[in-house]
Amino acid sequence: MCGIAGIYNPSINPSSNPDILKRMLARIQHRGPDESGIYLGQEIAMGNVRLSIIDLAGGQQPIADDDGIFWIVFNGEVFNYIELKEELVARGHKFQTTCDTEVVLHLYMEYGPDCLQKMNGQFALAIWNAEKKELFLARDRVGIRPLFYTRMNGSFVFGSELKSLLEHPAVEMKLSPQSLAQVY
Repeated sequence: MCGIAGIYNPSINPSSNPDILKRMLARIQHRGPDESGIYLGQEIAMGNVRLSIIDLAGGQQPIADDDGIFWIVFNGEVFNYIELKEELVARGHKFQTTCDTEVVLHLYMEYGPDCLQKMNGQFALAIWNAEKKELFLARDRVGIRPLFYTRMNGSFVFGSELKSLLEHPAVEMKLSPQSLAQVY
């Protein structure tokens, strides 16, 4: 199990205050006790806490492409990543690690959001395109790996557990009568 968290805000630079992201990751540290990492860019701050299973030495996150344009934080496992990696190598992609996270990043670079159709696994992920200033979030079809998000005061905040979102000062916990009526 791992965990991801992040903040996107086009009008404020989240990287100017990395403490919020660090607190968000600290709240889900139990999901990934082996290591953690953060990416701070313009408009985005995102990070990962990792339980090392695949590529123990080289799978630290966030992972970037060679040009530093695409960045990924990932929670989960892609069962067919070896076959997908072979396909991507045949298309000219080069890899620095043996972890499935880097395969997912290159898969997104090759196919965009359609990469999800090729993945067999359980996952939640966030990919940042620093050139286009685009954030792509996804989770597996069944929701085995959770992904929570909210928009508050111009910020888009996401994480593997609800309690990580509550570390952001703009996020307040309150019941929504409309949402509550949907489960009654």
